[in-house]
Formats: sequence, C-alpha cells, structure tokens
Amino acid sequence: MENDFVIEVVNQAIRVTLMLAAPMLIGALVVGVVVSIFQAVTQINEQTLSFIPKILVIIAALVIFSPWMMETMVTYTRELFISIPELIRR
Repeated sequence: MENDFVIEVVNQAIRVTLMLAAPMLIGALVVGVVVSIFQAVTQINEQTLSFIPKILVIIAALVIFSPWMMETMVTYTRELFISIPELIRR
C-alpha cells in the first residue's frame, strides 16, 4: 500500500465529512450570532436561550439536506469500494 493512496483516501474522507457537517454547522453559527446580538441588545444574559433555536435549525438542516447528504455518502462509499481492487494490486 502506497502512502499516496492512503493520503488520498484520508483527504477525501475529511472533505466529505466537512461537506456533510457544513449545513448544520453554518446554520447553528448563524443562529448563535443572531441570538448573541439579540442578547447584547436586550442585555439578557441567559446561557440557555440559544440552545432551542440551534437545535431547531440543526433538525431543519437535517430534514432539508438529508437527501443530498445520503447521496454524497453513498457516492463516496461506492467510490471507496470500487477502489479496493486497485489497493489489492499495489
């Protein structure tokens, strides 16, 4: 097994992981900033105020992006399985 192949597989895995996590992370980040601005304007210092909106946004992102996420995961897994014979030949 060559180092280039392993590095390529790990690089693809990290890229796919970041792509799949991005919709939920970006949504939670936007909601967190909006709630923080709201808290700063109203001077409400409740730490638990941002949890419910973040949870709702993450659930909404999962519902909206789940078809794309599944297609991305299936495509990556299929490509990984297809590359197994190439790995054995090395």
